[in-house]
Amino acid sequence: MNEAKPTKAKWWTRPRSSEDATDGDFELERPRGTGAGSTGDGDFELERPAPPRATDASDEGDYELDRPATGGSELPPAPPERPRPLHEPDPYSTPPYGEPGPWAPAPPVQHPATTPAHGTTTPPAPLADAPAPHPAPAVAPQGAVPDPAFADAPPPAPTAGHPPHGTAASAVPPPGVAPGDAPVPVPPTRQPASGDAGATAPGAAAAAPEPAPGQSAEPDLDPWRRYDPWTAPVAAAPLQHSGRPPGTPDERRRRTRKALIGGALLIALISGTAGGVIGVYLERNGGVGTVELPQAGAESAERAPGSVAALAGRALPSVVTLHVSGSESAGTGTGFVLDERGHILTNNHVVDPAGDGGEITVTFNSGDTAEATVVGRDSGYDLAVVRVKGVSGLTPMPLGNSDNVRVGDPVVAIGAPFDLAGTVTSGIISAKERPITAGGEEGGASDVSYVDALQTDAPINPGNSGGPLLDSRGRAIGINSAIRSAGGGSAESDGGQSGSIGLGFAIPINQGKRVAEELINTGKASHPVIGITLDMDYSGDGARVGADGSAVTKGGPGARAGIEPGDVITAVDGQRVHSGEELIVKTRAHRPGDRLELTLERDGRERRISLVLGSSDGD
Repeated sequence: MNEAKPTKAKWWTRPRSSEDATDGDFELERPRGTGAGSTGDGDFELERPAPPRATDASDEGDYELDRPATGGSELPPAPPERPRPLHEPDPYSTPPYGEPGPWAPAPPVQHPATTPAHGTTTPPAPLADAPAPHPAPAVAPQGAVPDPAFADAPPPAPTAGHPPHGTAASAVPPPGVAPGDAPVPVPPTRQPASGDAGATAPGAAAAAPEPAPGQSAEPDLDPWRRYDPWTAPVAAAPLQHSGRPPGTPDERRRRTRKALIGGALLIALISGTAGGVIGVYLERNGGVGTVELPQAGAESAERAPGSVAALAGRALPSVVTLHVSGSESAGTGTGFVLDERGHILTNNHVVDPAGDGGEITVTFNSGDTAEATVVGRDSGYDLAVVRVKGVSGLTPMPLGNSDNVRVGDPVVAIGAPFDLAGTVTSGIISAKERPITAGGEEGGASDVSYVDALQTDAPINPGNSGGPLLDSRGRAIGINSAIRSAGGGSAESDGGQSGSIGLGFAIPINQGKRVAEELINTGKASHPVIGITLDMDYSGDGARVGADGSAVTKGGPGARAGIEPGDVITAVDGQRVHSGEELIVKTRAHRPGDRLELTLERDGRERRISLVLGSSDGD
């Protein structure tokens, strides 16, 4: 604990012993305690100054202290009144100015004080006109290393007109007072109580407080707490990076590489975006110039032999379109040229609307037209021949052999479906010897066509009737005649039914050739016959001969072969028949005079007979 010194210490008191005088160290005489609680060694209370005596009520708080006794001498006269400052005193006692006045510059900007260490408190700002205590040494936090730049820095030298740190601001004489004059004491705004610890006498310098336990006694190393604008600048420490260290050369190269890659990616992104925008603009606005689309050059018109295009190219000059009109109806169909004389083969149901006095117009593939007349027609085979006159340079259609056709062979159909001339479709032979019947609109048996047809999946529609069905070599192997409609049953291709469902039927060219030759030569066609009448209402398997005696023609091929009424014919040339229509179709597929092998049942027994087909015109 610091011991308080008396106001007037007797430094001339002699030492008490000779030993003290020899080494120079001696103890001053302690003041005698005057208070009741004072002791020889303990703390004592200083004498309190007399209360102030007001001299003038208009001084606004100024007063004069009682002067202490000085050996009976009188106090010197009071100094003249100090001039009042232009503003109120600095309440914060900003060092080193004290009370700023009109003669002093504006106080510098003060930096904020550093945060005190944990466990310490920041002392309050000194009161106005109070002595400025010497700054207490800063307590460094535990583990902190003092800055060497400020470790040995000397205290700042006092400057003229400004007291050094640690002196009272009232010790500086105001303007107008000589330095040798006695100072005018200025009472503090707050007097310590008699019991306050560390109280000092008026006018005595305040002793530096001892460091608290655990605090360092080193001087304050914070440059901002020791800031003095009047002192020489202290060399600053070298600048340091505020983040991580700059890194090794490899790290710098990697950072540079990353920056270059990022820049390249950014440039690529911008370029791609710009290119996309320009491309979209050009696409939507048709570009910036004349549009020229790429196109293949001219090629040869020749096609590979056997291709559909090659077959169609050779066959189209021989195909014609027929427009038929009569007194009651009209229609459109197809035909093809048989010879250079102008004979054209088609279906009977195509020319039937013209009757005996109708008109038939033939249009060739070249676009030329000509009038045609009927040479002959047969409803039983659904075939007809017409002839054009005054036309030269016709190209006949080559004929094939329908007996050589096999299921799966490729075929090409040519016609004028719905009056669309020159239509070409392709497919295959899907079946052979399909027994079909067509016609019979008038209810008579003579109007019904019985055809042992070729079945194809080549699209055939109304208007294709009478057109050729070509094989892979461009030869006619059939005459397109009928299609199977979606509602069931057979129908002519121009009968106003629905379009193709992949079931088309063509008359074999072998049968068409024989009938066409007969129609051209005689004007009519002969039908092969057996000389029997069939029971068309029989629902059993096979074709049953009528039960009455007239069912078998006397002297006919059947009677000569031994056929009797009531017999059931089950096969022709070894091929099974299931109805009377099938037996008729199989018979008409032959010529008159051909020999047939029939299998029949009588009284539960099966028999085989052989006969020679007759003709409808005679035996």
